[in-house]
Amino acid sequence: MPQAVIVSAVRTAVARSRRGAFKDTRPDDLMATVLAAALDRAPGFDPTDLGDVVVGCAMPEAEQ
Repeated sequence: MPQAVIVSAVRTAVARSRRGAFKDTRPDDLMATVLAAALDRAPGFDPTDLGDVVVGCAMPEAEQ
């Protein structure tokens, strides 16, 4: 079994739901920006070695 290694962690800014800064941003576009930033923070890491990406929501109580 391969060993899991965390090479970088990035988060988005906090914004109001429904009326906030990201209201017109598609979730996959937001994730692409976050993933690019995470890879930028890991110099020397080969993106082709990336296996899984774990994504979470820190404040799900704002969801409706």
